[in-house]
Amino acid sequence: MDRIGQKSDRILCYSFLPADGIERLIHLRQRVRQRLRESAQILGTDEAFFEGDSESRPIIDLYNEKAGVLNDEDDDEVDLASRAYQIWKNAIQRDPSLERTVANLPSVVYSTREHNGTKESPEGVLVYMRTAEGNDSLAWIDSNGKKVTESQAAILRAAECSPTTPAIPRNPRHHELVERAIKFMVEEETSVGGQLGRPSSARFRTYERLKRYAELQRGTLLESKDLLKAIDEIYRFPLRESAKDALNRHLKTGVNDQELADLVLGLRADGRLCLVSEEEQRQDPQLICSMGMFSRA
Repeated sequence: MDRIGQKSDRILCYSFLPADGIERLIHLRQRVRQRLRESAQILGTDEAFFEGDSESRPIIDLYNEKAGVLNDEDDDEVDLASRAYQIWKNAIQRDPSLERTVANLPSVVYSTREHNGTKESPEGVLVYMRTAEGNDSLAWIDSNGKKVTESQAAILRAAECSPTTPAIPRNPRHHELVERAIKFMVEEETSVGGQLGRPSSARFRTYERLKRYAELQRGTLLESKDLLKAIDEIYRFPLRESAKDALNRHLKTGVNDQELADLVLGLRADGRLCLVSEEEQRQDPQLICSMGMFSRA
């Protein structure tokens, strides 16, 4: 363990798992799970450990020295908005005229650039849409109408090109593929994360953490009716953009459950948490833009 005050230049870490026969006798994994659940109830952590065989698989793979087990595909997902914003800031610093040009572009704008597809990076379209719940979503659909990846960060990287990249004529199937991408994104929002959106979204993570936190406080002097009302609003109504930004920043810094609850209650008291009026709730998915990536005919 690399503890505070450690002076060694080199630290060796070992993980041990019992053989299957021994595991049946001492039930170590079950006991570890129980200890972790008890710790979570006391400390209020939102971390999940060994919840089901599928999530304990990485521990087994690590024990067996499986290559790539430490590669986390979701590392870039949570802070995607911050990365996109930084790309935008860098672009307008290099060319301030872009700020006005982009702001004046209509929605549903599209273009196509040359792209020699590979198995890992096939030809197709990239689509940026704002969903009915107000969540920004990216999709990459190949020329056969199939999703290339679920990773929002990978799609953002695929869209990268220089300002001088020339446009080429639109592929005849461009709009058809865009329509398919929108269908996928709408289905994903209602199935993967329900009406809360993607599991990596601020709304989903805030709701799940506060719901669990409120359950621990139920029946005690710390139980808060205002917090329960705020949790219910987060479930039923989309977050305001300013609330998303604030929650994403605090979630990134490792805010604890009590601090998260205080932040949400403060936003709600100021009327800055959710879009609760009927007029504000009603919105259709909005296609922002799309980009084709095809080889030159």
